[in-house]
Amino acid sequence: MSASPGGPVLECVPNVSEGRDPGIVAEFAAAIRGAARSTPAVRLANVHADPDHHRSVFTFLGPPEAVEAAALALGAAVAARLDIRTHRGAHPRMGALDVLPFVPLSGLTMADAVAVARRVGAALARAHDLPVYFYGAAAAVPQRAALTTVRAGQYEGLPARLADPAWRPDCGPARFNARLGATAVGARGVLVAYNLWLDSDNLGAARAIARAVRESSGGLPALQAMGVALERRGLVQVSMNLLDYRVTSIPRAYDAVVEDARRRGIAVKRGELVGLAPRAAFEGRPPESVGLADFSDALCLETYL
Repeated sequence: MSASPGGPVLECVPNVSEGRDPGIVAEFAAAIRGAARSTPAVRLANVHADPDHHRSVFTFLGPPEAVEAAALALGAAVAARLDIRTHRGAHPRMGALDVLPFVPLSGLTMADAVAVARRVGAALARAHDLPVYFYGAAAAVPQRAALTTVRAGQYEGLPARLADPAWRPDCGPARFNARLGATAVGARGVLVAYNLWLDSDNLGAARAIARAVRESSGGLPALQAMGVALERRGLVQVSMNLLDYRVTSIPRAYDAVVEDARRRGIAVKRGELVGLAPRAAFEGRPPESVGLADFSDALCLETYL
């Protein structure tokens, strides 16, 4: 179940709106592994489920055809199992299979990833009567390139968005699928999802720190951030996406959060990776220096290449 040595490698990092029922999360992992049995070059490298975000992130990779088959198998499992009408969590979402990005890692161009994304999006829309929007490099129109723009209004805003001619889905019906919502399918570069847990329950402070460090508020370039309440843990979190780790690395993000939190009298309790990270994202710093005391080679992208 390892990627073919020397062959092309495509990564897929689907985000599913279920993070509380371990049995359901295991079913989705089994769907990916089931596809891997018929296409053994696919490897499920990581599963990260969070009950407060009410979200699971799966990371699998391999040759493009095999990854495409595994993505469709996961989509079918999610469509058969989830009903987003009762979903409530800390993370923004607009669908049961919320986000489905493809990332070219080795021997592939971004155009190759776009082609896979568009095929998979069209197939999911046909099979599940599902509105699908393309984002990132796969966006059909420039205003849909940013995932935050595509997902604006979340699930609750979908009926109005689908009724707007300017927001017709790229594939599938322009009508509300109440059970499944809509899915964003994209192609992008390597993204590092990195969270910092604060030793505090002050959500206002977490949101203020997120505003201070994220690019959209004048903070670090290529960094998205939001403050999140981890109600089950009695803590708050600064949840971050490093859109380009070569521009803003994990240490830069960590130091910026630590500094702003310190000014507010708050300590950083620990760090957390969601999925994998390349070694270069650490800029030579040891993982424990950025709160990742439990980091291992299993979380390193190069392990699977």
